[in-house]
Amino acid sequence: MRQVSPYSKYRPKLYHARVPIFWWVHRWEHVRFITREFTSVFVAFYAIVLLFQIRALSQGPDAYAMFLGWLRTPIAIGLHIIAFMFVIFHSITWFNLAPRAIVIRFGRWKLPDRLVLAMNLLAWVICSVIMGWFLLTV
Repeated sequence: MRQVSPYSKYRPKLYHARVPIFWWVHRWEHVRFITREFTSVFVAFYAIVLLFQIRALSQGPDAYAMFLGWLRTPIAIGLHIIAFMFVIFHSITWFNLAPRAIVIRFGRWKLPDRLVLAMNLLAWVICSVIMGWFLLTV
């Protein structure tokens, strides 16, 4: 029968290197990555504003008019300008990651990264034009 060794109070401690909270500011790649992750907050802001708009629409014309009035305030306009710039940065960096995430192969031949990026950007432009046309004509 095997005996289990008792717990030792003096066991060796594991080494934990101290990492400063701003470890990421020393390399541009890390700053860009953290900034890109931070822009998700502004994407969420747009989603929340959209949900509030749908809620105001469901509550009737008076509630929707109040919501539109809030959207015309300087604070809301400033928030939307800042959020729009961050969302554009988020979108551009996301599309720049597309060639790494989408690898298209035809046998042994791989579609070039620039072509994958160009196709994604073209799809983005086409969708934006269709949405713009729809919003302006309907």
